[in-house]
Amino acid sequence: MPYRYQAKSFVNSLQWLIGLEIFLLADDPWRLFFTTDHPNGAPFTSYPHLIRLLMDVEFRLECIAKLHPEAVEMSLLKDLKKEFSLYEIAIMTRTAAAQMLGLKDRGHTKPGAIADIAVYHPQTDKEAMFNRADLVFKNGELVVKNGDVKMRKNGTTQTIQPYFERQIKRDVQDYYDQFYNLKLHNFQVEDVSFNQTDTERFFSHQCGKPYESSQSEN
Repeated sequence: MPYRYQAKSFVNSLQWLIGLEIFLLADDPWRLFFTTDHPNGAPFTSYPHLIRLLMDVEFRLECIAKLHPEAVEMSLLKDLKKEFSLYEIAIMTRTAAAQMLGLKDRGHTKPGAIADIAVYHPQTDKEAMFNRADLVFKNGELVVKNGDVKMRKNGTTQTIQPYFERQIKRDVQDYYDQFYNLKLHNFQVEDVSFNQTDTERFFSHQCGKPYESSQSEN
């Protein structure tokens, strides 16, 4: 059920402030990337607004003035003057996310990349800028021009197959049986058929070998 946030709510204001604080206090944009919680307040359609908040301190202060004053008083956000550059936004929304997830064929424009590219016309209002791309290429093919969809292409869900000890399933199942009213299999994603088969809808990446610690004997 969608959750409606209220600007004057103390709790909602605190949630809003904390999220932006985390971004603006972080030293390394290569360790940050956006995630969604659709439809509860963070659909990807809200990203242009979030990007403007990170890039425009004056706009951020205007928004802060609308929040619950006690929450604002507890926060450092009103004193943070940092503004992210377009380069840093590109890192957080493209390159860093791909790198941290181990997706070597995206997040860059080097040879071998799949060429998912968005082209924007520079504007002072970054929310307006990111709301409407001039050009969008999907797998190297032009799909959007001047905000108009020219072609529709099916995407794929990127997945990884991490190594884990198979016996952990039994331990987790025992935990669910004891503390939950849902069974573990309720959370399993079954094969489904839409316009594409599962082999077309999902693309699996290797995530490397598990880390193994070594201890020297004294």
